[in-house]
Formats: sequence, C-alpha cells, structure tokens
Amino acid sequence: MTNNIVAVTSAAHFNTLLAQSTYTIVDFYADWCGPCKTIAPVFAGLADKEAKPGRVQFCKVDVDSQQEVARKYSVSAMPTFLVLKSGSVVDTIRGANPSALTAAVRKAVNDASSGPAKSSAAFTSKGYTLGSSTQPSQGVNDSALAGFGRMLSGNGGLGDVVMRFVALYLISLFTFDAYRSAEESPFNVRARR
Repeated sequence: MTNNIVAVTSAAHFNTLLAQSTYTIVDFYADWCGPCKTIAPVFAGLADKEAKPGRVQFCKVDVDSQQEVARKYSVSAMPTFLVLKSGSVVDTIRGANPSALTAAVRKAVNDASSGPAKSSAAFTSKGYTLGSSTQPSQGVNDSALAGFGRMLSGNGGLGDVVMRFVALYLISLFTFDAYRSAEESPFNVRARR
C-alpha cells in the first residue's frame, strides 16, 4: 500500500478519517478477490496522483476484517468503491472498472479543488420560512409572479387555452367530421359553459 492510502482498522477509525477530509474515496476489497487485486494498482496510482490533504483522501477497507463498516454501506460485491463527501455517499462504483473509478475520482478532485460555490447576487434572497406569514424583502415582485402563475394555470388561463387548442386540433385532425368531433370533445370550451 502507498503512503497516500490509509488502511481502515476499525469503525471508529473510519469515522475519524471521514471527519478529516472533504472527500474520502474508499476501496472495499477482500484478500481472496481476484478483481480487487487487478484494480488495486489503478487505485494506488490515483491515490498517489490525486490525494490532497484535507480535501481528498483514499482508504481501503478489508470487508472480512471490517464487516461493521462494510455492512453500514451495504457493500455486497467486491471491489466496491465509494466516493464520500462530508461522510455522505455521492458515487458508487461496483466491480473492477478503471475508467469509472478514474472518472469518479477526478470529479471529486475537481469539486474539492474548486472550493466553496460562489453565489450570484441575482439569486440572493431571504426567502420564505415555512409556516411564516412574512414575505421576503428582496427578490422578484411577488404579485407579478403570482399573476403570471394564475395566467398559466387552469380555469381559462393561458396554459388552459393552449391545452384546449392543441387537443381540439388533434381531435379534428384525425376524424372524418372535424366540426362534429370538436363540438362533442370534452375539450370544447362552449360545451362547459
């Protein structure tokens, strides 16, 4: 094993490792597993090239000696690679698939390198709080937005009109007596009034 891969010795050790880095790439393997041995050099090469202290770390979990950790993540096939971000699984690769493993690691490395997402002023707002009657102080004019929503909704709104037009067009297109079919259609506006 290389210096950039940590062998997990217990469930507590694994939890400590998860807290040390933003991304943790985990190789669940078994000593008796042929495909695990085949892809081990690929995993080691990625660890040597992509490990970044505090951001991206690489661990190996022997499923036979660390059954508690394997059960926690429902690992049933070896090898299984998990990409964990802040302790939550964001990607899973089952089997010895070098290209999928490499892609998942690079995606994590790119995300870890980009740092925290920057927000745009166009999307900043205090927002709504569930159960609250107060309105946010910033953002789009809410009465205009509500009016637009009513216009697109049913009961004679634009969305309702467009839907009825398309339905009547299709019904009349595929019948011999288009006028009669349109009159008898459930989409007929005059029949509802």
